[in-house]
Amino acid sequence: MLFAHGFGCDQGMWRRIIPFFEDRFQVVLFDHMGSGRSDLAQYDPEKYSNLDGYVTDVLALCEELVLRDVVLVAHSVATMMAIKAAIRTPGVFSRLVLVAPSPSYINDPVDDYVGGFTREDIDGLLESLDSNYFAWSAALAPTIMGNPDAPELTEELETSFCRTNPDTARTFARVSFLSDIRSDLQHVSVPTLILQCSQDMLAPPEVGRYLKDRLTGSTLVELDATGHVPQASAPDETAHAIRRYLIPAS
Repeated sequence: MLFAHGFGCDQGMWRRIIPFFEDRFQVVLFDHMGSGRSDLAQYDPEKYSNLDGYVTDVLALCEELVLRDVVLVAHSVATMMAIKAAIRTPGVFSRLVLVAPSPSYINDPVDDYVGGFTREDIDGLLESLDSNYFAWSAALAPTIMGNPDAPELTEELETSFCRTNPDTARTFARVSFLSDIRSDLQHVSVPTLILQCSQDMLAPPEVGRYLKDRLTGSTLVELDATGHVPQASAPDETAHAIRRYLIPAS
């Protein structure tokens, strides 16, 4: 199982659910370039200005470690990377697990698509990030975590944001919030689990249903978990949903 984290996080965000899988799977964790403890000396702003740079890294990691029959578990923007990786090299992956996924965060009235934000919303979000990254992190962390009764989780997410280099974060934020992979969905052949959170401000329920309708052979599970980071806020529910999908008898 290869775990790919989302924007503003690092591999540590998976730590609460990893123990549920170590008995059956080889678990591989990594930090995207520009996040966590990645080597910033290797960061190429041009390469990482779009999803393809990250997709190339995921596939290079699988090749370097000789990973086969990979269950790729991805969160948030990394779900876009997972979909594109599975299209580029489908034989590497046995399953995709998409946690709080979205193919685009921007509404498209022409396609009757509800992504959760208008383009003006996203532009304002990015302008705020450019103005003061740390203030932006403090303001957005509670919205993303979505669990006001667990302030320690919000604090953990904000701390993770603040550990990220502001310059690389600005680029990654644009990749996250401006990418649109809806046209790619028809090309996915790898069986996929979609984990849709309830009351998720970044990925409303319509997004999960949209993905289910367009990903052939996909399974949609609607979690009781609120917010956008269920692996932190509801690790038991999230892990059991994944195990039931991968190991039906469990």
